[in-house]
Amino acid sequence: MKLRITIVLTIGLLSLVVGAGVLSAFWGFAIGREALQGVTQPDVRPASHNLGRGDSVVQTDSVEFLREDDILKQVEAQIAEPNRALGTNN
Repeated sequence: MKLRITIVLTIGLLSLVVGAGVLSAFWGFAIGREALQGVTQPDVRPASHNLGRGDSVVQTDSVEFLREDDILKQVEAQIAEPNRALGTNN
């Protein structure tokens, strides 16, 4: 049976593409490994760092929201007096 040139070229191109994929995978792995060489995991988890200590401060204060009316009054006052808003005394 005679080999057709299109089959040979297709198999050759496919093998080149697979080879390029394998080569780039190894190269990417090597670059990533080198980039992360000095990175280590933390010794303790930050969330559980203070769980065993009884003297830890527990913050129970709620967040205080600003009123929109107060904010608008401050902005209007700054717009009315631009020199005072910028901190200049001219």
